[in-house]
Amino acid sequence: MLENRIPVIIIFAPTACGKTAMARNVFGSGSLSVFKEKGEVVSADSQAVYIGMDIGTAKPSSDECKIIPHHLINLATPEKQFGLGEWMDFADRSCREIWSRKKIPIVVGGTGFYLKNFILGMTHAPESNPEIRNQIKSHLAEAGKEKLYAELQLVDSASATKINRNDEYRICRALEVYYTSGKPLSFYEMPKLPRAQYDFCTIILTRQKEELYKRIDERVEIMFNSGLEKEVQSLISKGYTKESPGMKAIGYSEFFNSSLSSIEEIKAQIKLDSHHYAKKQYTYMRGIPGAVTIPAEDENLFVKTITPFCEKYL
Repeated sequence: MLENRIPVIIIFAPTACGKTAMARNVFGSGSLSVFKEKGEVVSADSQAVYIGMDIGTAKPSSDECKIIPHHLINLATPEKQFGLGEWMDFADRSCREIWSRKKIPIVVGGTGFYLKNFILGMTHAPESNPEIRNQIKSHLAEAGKEKLYAELQLVDSASATKINRNDEYRICRALEVYYTSGKPLSFYEMPKLPRAQYDFCTIILTRQKEELYKRIDERVEIMFNSGLEKEVQSLISKGYTKESPGMKAIGYSEFFNSSLSSIEEIKAQIKLDSHHYAKKQYTYMRGIPGAVTIPAEDENLFVKTITPFCEKYL
């Protein structure tokens, strides 16, 4: 029944596409605030959860959070592994709390892996096996992530194509599933239908590749002008290293790359890594039931699309 489900608007787009601005403009005090103060943002950014990583993650400022409240930011310190399970628990809780105030949760982010699991539900892959996990971690320390990624390509090529070769956590997890169960992670398919406790309105924002890359490059320039280098130095001074889960993110890991000898080279690498990541982000959202694709610059079409959904509940 409609009254028993929580309405949720999903806004997915790659980094720098303009998804947060869209939510702010429509539900905050922006130019199209037809639903002003009728929604709150639940961040679906796997790195915005980390405390102290503000500039490199383009985390919303305190002023932006006054315009529209944001949840699921600043939940853990960078040395902690904050994965899908933890994020799902927080996201479910936040959506319930937001809806209890008769406001619509707006789940906004570019971490398609999180969003797809949030919409369809997590797979039933085997639970973590500490012994095998430690063996894989030792192998990672000895052989390096490139060899582990090559190993994953051999035993589970389907998962390898979906996992960034720099994402050590997910590479190790996929190998752990294979060596625990004898089956590849890709064997454990996701459910086909959205979770029953929610009523989803899923929007995928798009931009032309050239325009998106330009926006990414501009954002990286802004990050450095805003003090990204100092932010990274501050995190390192607190004891965080290249092995800290948070510091493996794009925008931070490049500072630990010994082959990059200048800030300009680091900056260029961040831009390149961000381009590659943006290209992969859309792959996670393929086949989502009911998802609507909208050009990111067309705010009027966005409003037109979500209005019938919002009017059912507000």
